[in-house]
Amino acid sequence: MPATAAGQVTSTTAVHADPAPGTAGSRGAGVPAAEDTRPVDEQSAGTGPVASRLRAAPVRARSMLQAVAQRWRRSLQFRTVVATMLLTSVSFVAVGGFLSNQIAGALYDQRFDQFSAEATEELTRTKAVFRESSATDSDTISRLVLDSVEALVSLDTDAPRHAILVPISGDVLIPTTVSQQGVTASMLSPDLQEAVAAGSDIHWAPMTIPVTESGATDAPGIAFGTQVQLPPDQASYALYVYYDLSAMQSTLDDIHRVLWLAGVVLLLVIGAIAWYVTRSVVRPVSHAASVSEKLAAGQLQERMEVSGEDEVARLGVSFNHMAGSLQDQITQLAQLSQMQQRFVSDVSHELRTPLTTVRMAAEVLYDARAEFNPINKRSAEILFDQVERFQALLADLLEISRFDAGAAVLEAESVDIVQLVQHAIEGARPLAERLGSELTIVSQEARCIADADARRIDRILRNLIVNALEHGEAKPMEVHIACSPEAVAVAVRDHGIGMTTLQSSRVFDRFWRADPARARTTGGSGLGLSIAMEDARLHNAWLEAWGMPGEGACFRLTLPRTQGTELTSSPLALPPQPAGGSDPERFADGHQAERTREPNEGE
Repeated sequence: MPATAAGQVTSTTAVHADPAPGTAGSRGAGVPAAEDTRPVDEQSAGTGPVASRLRAAPVRARSMLQAVAQRWRRSLQFRTVVATMLLTSVSFVAVGGFLSNQIAGALYDQRFDQFSAEATEELTRTKAVFRESSATDSDTISRLVLDSVEALVSLDTDAPRHAILVPISGDVLIPTTVSQQGVTASMLSPDLQEAVAAGSDIHWAPMTIPVTESGATDAPGIAFGTQVQLPPDQASYALYVYYDLSAMQSTLDDIHRVLWLAGVVLLLVIGAIAWYVTRSVVRPVSHAASVSEKLAAGQLQERMEVSGEDEVARLGVSFNHMAGSLQDQITQLAQLSQMQQRFVSDVSHELRTPLTTVRMAAEVLYDARAEFNPINKRSAEILFDQVERFQALLADLLEISRFDAGAAVLEAESVDIVQLVQHAIEGARPLAERLGSELTIVSQEARCIADADARRIDRILRNLIVNALEHGEAKPMEVHIACSPEAVAVAVRDHGIGMTTLQSSRVFDRFWRADPARARTTGGSGLGLSIAMEDARLHNAWLEAWGMPGEGACFRLTLPRTQGTELTSSPLALPPQPAGGSDPERFADGHQAERTREPNEGE
């Protein structure tokens, strides 16, 4: 804005900074912040305790971040409190920045108008004094300049005012004159000096004062300048007045400190409130989760503590009611299961005596069948076969009842699994010959010693072999044997009708049959594979099934060589490699196969 004869103030177009850092006045001017020029300390990256701590710092930082991330995932209260404090911090920074900007802007606008009016009045008055002066000698002119510069000084306000007179042309009569020691014309903005030298208007710009009256260094300030002519030859000089704004900046700094302190206190208070509120909600939920875990572990008597009548209390009451209902139903089912087990056991035992009598009578009739007519002879044979089947079923029921009652005991000793397999095959040889199936042992092992109950392992093998013969459709059948330092595996492979995925998942269920219409050639009880699975569980072993329709099925038994050892893999693949293929011992348990395994095993 060009200055009129009345002394209107014009700002230089190159300078528009706000005198207060972080503020914005209506005129776009400001006070620059003091620049931090302190040196930075450097540390050598050598060896020693300092270097060790520096190398360990990233590790500690990663550990801390992992701990915080884990806490964030597992604690609802932690997430709520942290999220509340973060959102509050963002809100406080936004509101605090807005308030600080408004306060600084209002303070600056008010003081700028005052400074502009004072500077315009004083510069215009001083310009008139120089213009009306009749001094001709240098001493008089020097005295006039000193008196005028001193007259522009004002130290009574919170923004002290000083003046400086700077020659514009090279040939000067009066040198640079200042009212404050330690200041020079170099502290003035070059843009301001060029604007003053170019015309007679009054211009302003922010500046940095090297040393103030109070001893502060690099203090913010604002300068106003105009061009004047000194007598007697009307030489051009630049006359500046500048205001020390360090007191104003100190006030703004105090306001900022108060805002930051209030924000930190408010943040802590809000965090404490959020922690207390979330704790009152999360604590019952955490307690409910703990009680649920105990209920799942079988502690059915556990209940939640209920206090009050609010929503959380109603949740506790409903939870306890649900837990009580579950306890009653589970107790009722357990009692019913015990009654069923006791009934099966009692009936099985009670049937043994009459069944023995019936069998004796059936054996007498069967031995004398040659003397009967064909109809009676056939009846005697059917009676004898069905009594044999009934006796096997009764024996299996008694064995199942022992497993259900927890009365089954493992009598482990060192046994040769190869010999047990050979014995089981010899026992099933008559059935294989009758069905036309060829039994083959595929093994590279002469002996495989393991801690096992020989009677139970023999029963498992007989059940698997007989099952394979029944469904092998008179095709060859292989029994694979392999061992490793930790385990022994036996796989029974047939090439008969096979099984689907659903069938292989249910093949160990009691009385389950893949094809209910298929006749049993040996009159089995339907409990053989179920008993085999229970025997395997006693050994902490794996019993798995694989099948594919039209390609046969395979059952694999994997035993730990030492009782108490946890199985991690099997020496045999499922199904095993054909004879002459790859070494079966190199196959782990990661192959593609449908299998049924004990659900509580620790693989």
